[in-house]
Amino acid sequence: MTEHAVILHHYPQSPVSEKVRVVLGIKGLDWRSVIIPRLPPKPNLMPLTGGYRLTPVMQIGADIYCDSHCIIAEIERRYPNPTLYPGGAQGLAWGIAEWTDGALFKDTVCVALTEMAASMPAEFMNDRGPLYFGPEFDVEGMKARAPRSLANVRVQFGWMNERLQSRDFMLGAEPGLPDALCYYLYWFLKDRMADAGGFLGQFPNLLEWADRVEAIGHGNPQELSDTDALEIAALTKPETPETPDPGDLLGLAPGDAVRVLPEPDGAAVKGTVQSVTPNEIAIIRRDDRVDTVCVHFPRIGYRVERR
Repeated sequence: MTEHAVILHHYPQSPVSEKVRVVLGIKGLDWRSVIIPRLPPKPNLMPLTGGYRLTPVMQIGADIYCDSHCIIAEIERRYPNPTLYPGGAQGLAWGIAEWTDGALFKDTVCVALTEMAASMPAEFMNDRGPLYFGPEFDVEGMKARAPRSLANVRVQFGWMNERLQSRDFMLGAEPGLPDALCYYLYWFLKDRMADAGGFLGQFPNLLEWADRVEAIGHGNPQELSDTDALEIAALTKPETPETPDPGDLLGLAPGDAVRVLPEPDGAAVKGTVQSVTPNEIAIIRRDDRVDTVCVHFPRIGYRVERR
């Protein structure tokens, strides 16, 4: 149980976790796999995150990384080779993330949940529906929207298919972040549509590419219990240095008491600013079970409020 190991708190069916697992595969990393519940409460995760409930969460010692954007950026920082940005496409790749994790994700989820609605437990639908579509979510409204969402997915998978006409991966000969960003949506849909073969068969280049991405694998995961992960956090200290950003447009600085909330709605995580940069905010918080941890969030998609 090395204190500096990458620990991913996830569950197998999680589409966003698949995105991160593909990144771990591209990197060829050894990592620890902690399987968490699909639904709240998550009693052995909340001491680490302070209330953040989305999946996945990455832990390295007592540093906790929330949101796949933050997780992937930290993996790249710590393990730069092989790069996720072949050809120097870093800014472009994160722009693609705003597309795949935004409108395309919502359309894909709408189709997938509609396909699964008849067999999905009510408590799961009642949890995920508002999470993905907001507090006004209702199942019949989602079903009514699904044909339009599928038409949108068809257009956008067509774009991917065109992109892959003359290259093995999204950026060329080597896999990179855009492959993980696009693949996880394909992966989520293919096992949840009754006629996935007929729909996806329209995109032959995409299908061949998906086989190549799947062959990359997920690196080398080893199982770890959630209680062992808590022990690792309790026995280590955060390593994130105090980092100010004099140009921060919100005037945030180390030492500020804040709360961080996912947009548009989500549980607030309270703490004291440890590091603030244009891309990330990290806050120190304390919990009886793990003592001191540093919880990291991306700036995009999150709201920071002073307390």
